Amino acid sequence: MDQLWAPWRLAYVAKDPLPKQGDDCFICAGLADTHDRQHNIVLRTDRCVVMLNKYPYNNGHLLIAPRSHVGRLDALSDDDWLAPFAMHGRDSRGRLHTEESHPFRTIFQRDRERIVHCTAFRRLMGKTQVLVGQINDHHRTRLTHTLEVAQISRTIARRLRLNEDLTEAIALSHDIGHPPFGHAGERALNECLKGQGGFDHNVYGLRRVDLLEERYPDFPGLNLSWELREAFVQHSRRRDLGEYAEFFAVGSPLLEAQVVDAADSLAYDTHDTEDALGIGLITIEELEGIEIWRRIATAVRAAHPRLSSELLRRTILRELIAWQVTDLICETERNIAKGHIKSVADVRGSKEPIVAFSPDLLRLKYELESFLRKQVYHHPRVVSMALKGERILTLLFNELVRCPELLPRGHQHRWMGVAATESPAFPSMPREQRIERVVADYLGGMTDRYARQEYIRLFHPDGDS
Repeated sequence: MDQLWAPWRLAYVAKDPLPKQGDDCFICAGLADTHDRQHNIVLRTDRCVVMLNKYPYNNGHLLIAPRSHVGRLDALSDDDWLAPFAMHGRDSRGRLHTEESHPFRTIFQRDRERIVHCTAFRRLMGKTQVLVGQINDHHRTRLTHTLEVAQISRTIARRLRLNEDLTEAIALSHDIGHPPFGHAGERALNECLKGQGGFDHNVYGLRRVDLLEERYPDFPGLNLSWELREAFVQHSRRRDLGEYAEFFAVGSPLLEAQVVDAADSLAYDTHDTEDALGIGLITIEELEGIEIWRRIATAVRAAHPRLSSELLRRTILRELIAWQVTDLICETERNIAKGHIKSVADVRGSKEPIVAFSPDLLRLKYELESFLRKQVYHHPRVVSMALKGERILTLLFNELVRCPELLPRGHQHRWMGVAATESPAFPSMPREQRIERVVADYLGGMTDRYARQEYIRLFHPDGDS
């Protein structure tokens, strides 16, 4: 035990022998009384606290802390446990508006919780993913997709010793700017704002959390950390966003953001397949022609030859997620080693993504995605529903621009073209010169159901009855 007394360091210790009861310590599984996010065994003696990591890089990594540091276990778990290439909370660039640090919540933990409590996050429940419209009660919404991406992202982040709180915050907010009717709604609003900056759901997500959410008395928006705000912009495919140049100037995205991008791709490939099967857009027989599905299905049938068709389908889908997650972790670890990634600066300087799938799995994913694009995303039923969504938003946009008095008072006030009828919550918030942007902000925040209601109210003869 003598080699373990250095405070706050990683020590390599063989699995056997570990400290035992005879070493004047005891084992507490689950860490119910300390911190159970990243560890499952704690060994305590009169002189130190030893935590055995649940997912060590190599067999036997231990985190060591003197007894005098027991009160700092949360700090140990948050920053000192992290890999050197992870984003540490203490290194954050902070917030737009200065706030005092919380006594026991980290900056990224507070980000995550602000996202969960905001209006835009709750509205994801009423926004469809790909299958626009009320298909049934089982297909995914933006909210369920977001929660699934967050769960997968945390698994990957924990294994790579990245910052889980930041990873989860990015995952929970990554679709917060999607308008109603999925990508069809985004296309409609982008066309409506042609020549005026367009509409990008990532940029709109940042507008929501920076300006449009109203939850705090001292500042507009949610006042999120610089790193979480960066993730919105880096996730966008647009590079003509001059007002957000500071986020591109730092280089490549953080590994935490790269994890969420990969988990997003992984999740929607799998879950769009499941939803399309559930409503009959594709069949199991058609999927047998896709190599990744066929390889998993063969292994599942060999291991469980008597599964019902429903359980077989779900088992294959679960294994599809597991295969992709494992491949992503292994390939990313190889990339970290091959690229000599030892710091956030190394991550920023990398010209290629570090979090990535292996070439073999990328080939298999490409085949699956091509199949989904042809058989699901371009399916006549899906296209028909998408066109209806586009038409609803386009008509609403044109009518509200033509007659801004139809906007709710709070949105009217954000336009410089009308006299303010009430005191703004934040007098320093700039008012928009163009009514078109105000209308797009309003429509972008709607759920599918509310957009349909507004369409009926404005255009149906009995809309107000």
